[in-house]
Parts: sequence; structure tokens; C-alpha cells
Amino acid sequence: MKASLCNRQKGAAALEFVAVFVIFFAVFYGVVSYALPMLMLQSFNQASSEAVRRCVALDPTSKTYGADVDTLARQVLNQQLAWMPNSLGFEASDATVTLSPTHLLTVKIDYARDKLTSVIPVLNLPVIGQVPRLPTSLKAEASLQL
Repeated sequence: MKASLCNRQKGAAALEFVAVFVIFFAVFYGVVSYALPMLMLQSFNQASSEAVRRCVALDPTSKTYGADVDTLARQVLNQQLAWMPNSLGFEASDATVTLSPTHLLTVKIDYARDKLTSVIPVLNLPVIGQVPRLPTSLKAEASLQL
């Protein structure tokens, strides 16, 4: 009789393990899968801020000032975001550089979620739902009156 009671306890332990493992896995996967988007967002903020900062050094009286600002800002963005692998799909078209007639320089980066979910799979876990839940796009913007 003791053997059958022991076997029943082993089954209960297995069920408890499965329940705890699903929660543990969801938390672990969430931490890992949110780390990359957060790193990318911080990099986008840093890159756009640095692009704006470096454009301050350009001569505003130059005839090619607008083109120089655009070129320098894009060079800085490419340098700052060179660490990103091609599999993440970041392209120069994700960034826009605008210089208003009042010399307000704005650098925006708009990275679509679809590019990121092609690298990080989205899991639908029971009770918890979608992991990771990401916004429709990762956006960063920096501006400065030159």
C-alpha cells in the first residue's frame, strides 16, 4: 500500500513542476525577449541625440548647410547603430532628418515591430498571453534649435 501512495505523490510532484515551470519559463523568456527591444530603444535615443549634437558644429552660413546637416546626421546614425546585425532589419529609411526654415533640426527613428518579431518569436502562453507584448513601433526623437 505504501508503494501506491508514493507513486501518486510522484505524479503530483510532476504536475506541480509543470505548473511552476510554465510560469518560470514565461518570466525568463519575457526578460530575455524584452532586453533586445529595450537595448535597441536606448540605442535609438542615443544615436538620434548624438546626431543632433554633432550637427551643431556645422557652419549655418554655408550654401550647402541643409545637405551637410542631413549627411552628417545620417553618418552619425550609421556609426552609432553599426552594432546592430543585419537580421534586425534596421535601414536608413527608418530614420528621418528634417531641418526647418527656422533651423530646428529633428532626427526621428521609427522602427516597425514587424521587423523585430521576425527575430524574436512571440509566444502565446496560457493564462499569461503574448510574450513579449511590444508596441507597434520603437520610436526615438531628438531635436535642437541650431
